[in-house]
Amino acid sequence: MPRNFKAAAGIPVQWRIALGVLLLATIGAAWIVIYPPGGSADDIQQQLSALESQTAARRALLASTRQHVAAVEQGRTEGEKFLNEYFLARRTAYSTLLSELVEAAARAKIKPKEHAYATEPIEGSDSLSMMSISANYEGTYANLMRFVHEIDRSPRLLIIEALNAAPEQSGGTLNVSMKIDTFVRDDGSAP
Repeated sequence: MPRNFKAAAGIPVQWRIALGVLLLATIGAAWIVIYPPGGSADDIQQQLSALESQTAARRALLASTRQHVAAVEQGRTEGEKFLNEYFLARRTAYSTLLSELVEAAARAKIKPKEHAYATEPIEGSDSLSMMSISANYEGTYANLMRFVHEIDRSPRLLIIEALNAAPEQSGGTLNVSMKIDTFVRDDGSAP
């Protein structure tokens, strides 16, 4: 028998177990030093660089998103301002339009006759409707032009869809028939 075998045979079992555990611990420590759990310093540096570039890209995306949000909010505010300024509230639309048309006719010295109103919902909108006004007037050509100018200067969004003028047999006056469109918004007061 070789000599080393006899020497190993004389070592108690507890010492052999302790030496085995120390050998395994040394191998484990060497493994951790060679292959660290988070990766080598170069691997960690590459991961850090990748995370920094991702952070920069996400910050740029966040800044862009904030600009979009600000633009949408500004658009919403301006849209609501436009609706409130140029579109009539349903509750007061008829009286406002009638008084505005009568005042414009008085300034233009054209004689108002009958007015008829019709309201139709706008497809795709729950809160907007289009109101069509059929109105008849009587006056001279110059008065008619002043009246059209007055309607054009109105603070409301009034659209002259049709205008027919026919001369009367008795002189220089015209019978004028107009169709005017405007927009009405629900203001929450209607049932």
